[in-house]
Amino acid sequence: MAKTQKRKPDQADRLLVIACGMIAREVLAVKEQLGLNHLELTCLPAEFHFYPDRIAPAMDKAIEKAKAEGYEHIFVGYADCGTGGLLDRICEKHGVERMAGPHCFAFYQGMEAYAKIADDDMMSFYMTDFLCRQFDAFFMKPLGLDKHPELIKDYFGNYEKLIYLAQTNDPELDKVAEKAAKMLGLAYERRATGYGDLTAGMAQAAAHAD
Repeated sequence: MAKTQKRKPDQADRLLVIACGMIAREVLAVKEQLGLNHLELTCLPAEFHFYPDRIAPAMDKAIEKAKAEGYEHIFVGYADCGTGGLLDRICEKHGVERMAGPHCFAFYQGMEAYAKIADDDMMSFYMTDFLCRQFDAFFMKPLGLDKHPELIKDYFGNYEKLIYLAQTNDPELDKVAEKAAKMLGLAYERRATGYGDLTAGMAQAAAHAD
């Protein structure tokens, strides 16, 4: 007897979010929070945080691939993120929307709130839940600070404060952020942001896909 194959959901009915790997966990959390069962997630490498010139061309290819696979509803899980408007050109080319704002540090806080404090935060170094979890992999080892702590002043000497934008309440992540601030010689501030505008952005994208 032939086995009955499960029918795959029609890609045209799905919402595909192509996001930065740095916010993958948060996108999935918002998906569950909003009950967006028709949402699927794929990510570009989190390391593009350090190489913003790679984001737009990679997104171009990712969207083309998704459309070839039959996805009609696509949402870009990036803000501008240092692309200098190049990501917007890709979005316009393909007729898709992205997260509003200059970077995730802004939309986590909410664009309205961020606009009020952006100037005051100019000399601040932001961390998120992801960056706390990946502090060693993203900062200590790539910058050589684990072996050459004397480089801290070269990299962080112009900062005055470390601000931890907390998406969740995790004491272990708090400890990482506090330790990082102390090690870098910076004042410390914790802001409980939750997922900020990411929730509204995904809800709007899901509504447009219905």
